[in-house]
Amino acid sequence: MSTNTIPDDDPPPVPPERPAPEECCNSGCIPCVYDRYEEEMELYRDALKAWRARKAPAKP
Repeated sequence: MSTNTIPDDDPPPVPPERPAPEECCNSGCIPCVYDRYEEEMELYRDALKAWRARKAPAKP
């Protein structure tokens, strides 16, 4: 018997990977890898909020 599940047609968004400490050169780059990460996290949070709204049970 297989324990694999059927993938969902609307999977949750995947958070971005946090930069490793050595990816920042600490020279004040604009944008810094951490600035880009925060932008990606904001997009992820918005996408997650929208996904949760789609998955929420309908209110009677």
